[in-house]
Order: sequence, then structure tokens, then C-alpha cells
Amino acid sequence: MSGLGRARSRDRGSVSVETAILTPAFLALVALAGVAGRTAVAHEAVDAAAHDAARAASISRTALDGRTAARDAVQSRLDAEGLACTDDPVLDFTGTVNGQPAGFDEVYVTGLGTDASVVVTVTCDVSVRDLRMPLLPGVRTYSTVEATFASPLDRYRGRSAQ
Repeated sequence: MSGLGRARSRDRGSVSVETAILTPAFLALVALAGVAGRTAVAHEAVDAAAHDAARAASISRTALDGRTAARDAVQSRLDAEGLACTDDPVLDFTGTVNGQPAGFDEVYVTGLGTDASVVVTVTCDVSVRDLRMPLLPGVRTYSTVEATFASPLDRYRGRSAQ
């Protein structure tokens, strides 16, 4: 047998071994890319929801109406974006008065001509359970996405604590 024939017989089956070794790594990479992609889309949707929530709250005349409008705006935006949080999205309401941190309710009792803003933070746990693979046992089944947006209240529009 020539030297060329012996070299071919030693390489026999090497493609099968390489495939068996590289396939799990490739599938894990695909799963991680899916998780990263879903998280990026979720960040965009939650950012838009926080923007809509702050805007809806800022055009409300009362803190109660502001909270309700913000919750409705978040749910509407997340539905439109096709994003389902594992639980209800969590909204955190704060504000600023003349550039200083303030409570959400305080913002609505400021006098006319006062600079005031509402700040809404939206937090959503996005499921990635369907992308999880047994090869990646340490990967969480959800990804937490958070966005904050501030929107100013009209300085010359009446508002009240109710």
C-alpha cells in the first residue's frame, strides 16, 4: 500500500467526529443569538412603552389619571409591539419639580408656571424559555428589560391632586 492510501484510511470518519463535536457548539451559539435578538427587540418595545407612558401621564390633570393613562399606554404599546411580559409590567412613578426629584403625586399639586416632569420606569421580564437549550443549563428562562422616560407637564395647564 502506498503512503497516499494509508493517509486516506487514517482520515476516514474524521468528518463525523468533527460534526459530533461542533454541532452542540453551533446550536448553543444559535440559541444565544436568539436570546440576544429577542432581548434587543424587547428593549426597543419597552423603551417605546416607557415613552408613551410618560407622555400619557404628563397630559393628565391628576396623579390618579396619570397612573391609569400610563398603565393603559404601556399595555397598548406592548400589545402593538407583540411583546408579552411573563407577568404584568411593573411601572415606577416619580417626578421632578424645578429640576429636583419629587414624588409623582407632588408633581400634580405644583402651581402654574412651575417646571415639573413625570418620570415613568417600565420593567418587563421577557420569556426566553422557548429558546433555552439543555446544552446551556445556566441560562435563565427570562430576561429583565427596563426603560425610563421623563415628560414635562405643561407649565400653564391646571392640575390637581385628585
